[in-house]
Amino acid sequence: MASMGGKRFSLTGSRSRSSKNDGVLARISQSSIVIKGKEAACGATYMGKKLAKSTGKAAWLVATTFLVLGLPLIIVMDREQQLNDLDLQQASLLGGASPVTTQN
Repeated sequence: MASMGGKRFSLTGSRSRSSKNDGVLARISQSSIVIKGKEAACGATYMGKKLAKSTGKAAWLVATTFLVLGLPLIIVMDREQQLNDLDLQQASLLGGASPVTTQN
């Protein structure tokens, strides 16, 4: 409490209350606007966590699918390209015709 010109000023108002939690901040935090805001924040947090969890599951699904299906395909395609390059190199060293023929 503060003294203002001989009069006492109280943040809790002129009514005396038994509880010390009935101050200005307590009354503001119990207002309907603050309660609705807290509920909205809790709902947004819940949805954010749910979205993050489902996004993580989707990322796991995509990554494992790529490792099982995509990576072996890439390895086989690379091996095939290396064999084609080797055949082309051997054909050029032997002086034979290139495997790729052009028609006139």
